[in-house]
Amino acid sequence: MSSGYPTSVGPGLLMFGETNVSAADSQIVSDYVRHFLHQHTMQLGQPATVKVAANLIRMLSYNNKNMLQTGLIVGGWDKYEGGKIYGIPLGGTIVEQPFAIGGSGSTYLYGFFDQEWKDRMTKDEAEKLVVKAVSLAIARDGASGGVVRTVIINSEGVTRNFYPGDTLPLWHEELPPQNSLLDILSSSSSPDPMVS
Repeated sequence: MSSGYPTSVGPGLLMFGETNVSAADSQIVSDYVRHFLHQHTMQLGQPATVKVAANLIRMLSYNNKNMLQTGLIVGGWDKYEGGKIYGIPLGGTIVEQPFAIGGSGSTYLYGFFDQEWKDRMTKDEAEKLVVKAVSLAIARDGASGGVVRTVIINSEGVTRNFYPGDTLPLWHEELPPQNSLLDILSSSSSPDPMVS
């Protein structure tokens, strides 16, 4: 999960950059990775594995750690190891994880994921968890946007889903979506404003 948009870097491989830090850095890394993975595919006659892609991104991040200001998440599916997710924070460390979180709203979600994450979730359970988590980040962090985009990567391919803000769960004291300020004022139980 990341605040960045997923960028395809190869068949069944997506990279998520933390756009709140540096969208330009995320984009240049994805351009290089896409180029190198295309060369890899041509030389070996088959697509790179998720691990190869993640290690390439790690190497680019580490070798340019004094110039890049972005953390990255690499996720994908390959025929050798199935689904994999790697977190590559600033500096170029690589960490294989069951899930990865990034972006400005992620600080609100670590405890939530510690409590809610379960191994062997179904595809639907995992997607519901992500939608719930991102809606929580949206409620707490003004830079997390107002919609949820999910990407499911498995042996069947890549499926993208979009959840508009008015379909997301509300948290605590959030106001339900309104069409205009007049809707908010008319639904309020406070007395009419004074007219002079």
